Amino acid sequence: MQEIKQHIACIFDLDGVLVDTAVYHYKAWKQLANSMGFDFTEHQNEQLKGVNRMRSLDMILQWGGVERSAEEKEVLAARKNEWYVAMISKMTEAELLPGSLQLLQELKLKGVRIALGSASKNSSLILERTALTHFFDAIVDGNSVTTSKPDPEVFLKAAELLNAAEADCVVFEDAAAGVQAAIAAGMKVVGIGTIENLPGSDIVIKDLSEITVTEIERLKSLSTDKG
Repeated sequence: MQEIKQHIACIFDLDGVLVDTAVYHYKAWKQLANSMGFDFTEHQNEQLKGVNRMRSLDMILQWGGVERSAEEKEVLAARKNEWYVAMISKMTEAELLPGSLQLLQELKLKGVRIALGSASKNSSLILERTALTHFFDAIVDGNSVTTSKPDPEVFLKAAELLNAAEADCVVFEDAAAGVQAAIAAGMKVVGIGTIENLPGSDIVIKDLSEITVTEIERLKSLSTDKG
């Protein structure tokens, strides 16, 4: 296989790209909504993909027609997070999504720089539980950024930590907000999911088993040619 160019860098979202934690977010938010007297659906949960915790809470409260003070919101968000952390603390490598481990191994073998670009504030715990931590040269998550996707801050910071130009980065995202953030950052985007849900992606695949390092290199070279 052709050696991948050293200037290429890959930035991965976490939830829904490398691991499946969406079910735990859903269960924890649903439990919180139910505790306040209303329900929370899987369809609504889809709209929270890539959205940070406090903004997610605001959306859920709005759906439930419930108003809370800023102090009460902090308590509610902390409660949801306690329930969520209890669930993900039991995660194992078996919950890696198809192709995740293989692609990270191949990228690492080729010397490609890899970063995490996630809204999650629990990314370190998830990476530890699924034995992925050692693959990442940089980790940017909800603890290290002030704005959430679709703002490009998380990806711009990841590129900076990797010492990579924005145009040399390929982002892997499963949320529309994340795709928009990557586009705003001037990066190529591989969408994980369906074309309908991920407008603007350069390519869309079902999961990471459907892409190779060679194809990532080709995607990046197209970017260079167009630029």
